[in-house]
Amino acid sequence: MAGIILRDLYKRYPNGFEAVHHQNLEVNDGEFVVLVGPSGCGKSTTLRLIAGLEEVTSGEIRIGERLVNELPPAERDIAMVFQNYALYPHMTVFENMAFALRMRKAPQEEVVKRVQEAARILSIEPLLERRPREMSGGQRQRVALGRAIVRNPAVFLFDEPLSNLDAKLRVQMRTEIARLHRSLGTTMIYVTHDQVEAMTLGDRIVVMNAGVIQQVDGPLQLYEAPANRFVAGFIGSPSMNFLPGRIEGEDFIGEGFTLHMGPGLPAGSAELGLRPEDLLSKGGEQQLPEVELEVVEQMGHESLVYFTLAGTQAVARLEPDLELRPGKRICLGVNSARCHLFAGDENGRRLTPTA
Repeated sequence: MAGIILRDLYKRYPNGFEAVHHQNLEVNDGEFVVLVGPSGCGKSTTLRLIAGLEEVTSGEIRIGERLVNELPPAERDIAMVFQNYALYPHMTVFENMAFALRMRKAPQEEVVKRVQEAARILSIEPLLERRPREMSGGQRQRVALGRAIVRNPAVFLFDEPLSNLDAKLRVQMRTEIARLHRSLGTTMIYVTHDQVEAMTLGDRIVVMNAGVIQQVDGPLQLYEAPANRFVAGFIGSPSMNFLPGRIEGEDFIGEGFTLHMGPGLPAGSAELGLRPEDLLSKGGEQQLPEVELEVVEQMGHESLVYFTLAGTQAVARLEPDLELRPGKRICLGVNSARCHLFAGDENGRRLTPTA
């Protein structure tokens, strides 16, 4: 096993497009780190740079103690699992999983042992004689995982491996991958655009946007203390609500309401961030203007209600036993300790009261 260090990593394509902007990141030995962000943010490019499938423009990549910038993929001691499985259609499951070992001229006894052990871990022993076309998407992805496991690499790299699966299989395979990490204890870097996958899988999450790392933190830290407006809006489902306004003294002043926030805040344009679950139908230290419900989604364990607040579309997560219907007017409260404030400029950095 090995950790990974990225130092001032930069990738610029011949057409001038800058995909990765001077990234610095340390992944600890045995850690599960997830790269997440919208399409085009540079997360897959970062993974391909680590794997050696893309050439580094500048900066360093270290796997363990080795500088690997100039090493071909086969010499980096990594195994990569792709979105499209990349299985050989004419080979059986056993042959697909054994292929890399046979290319290394491993003894047949070792090949059989490793393939059978990987098949046992992934519960695909009955599939070893099948071909890819005879299996479901979830089974194919297990085979792709097994092919990576038999190589016993220092690092696993996952490039959106579940994006081709339906919702139920995605949940099931997330559990399989999490169990696999606990079992093997190998360093893993996982790329996804799905923030639910990121939150449920990662020891730490790297949030990226436009090739720049926005924040690196644990799932709960990202949720509770986002570094800026982008992270706050990307992490969480439904997304955080943002209300425009300004800070005057210790107060945030929005359209039709004022909330006391505390001392030490810079005066000027700002945005108030409220998670849907922090809009309260009962109680709350401070109140927002009355709103009219536009859409009500009854989820069973909760109700998601949509409305316009201060000229902005917003959503709240409320108790399921309330009598909620479109057209009903309700008052919502907030707990000031659960409010988030962000600067009103393009960077949208987090603002925190001093007390």
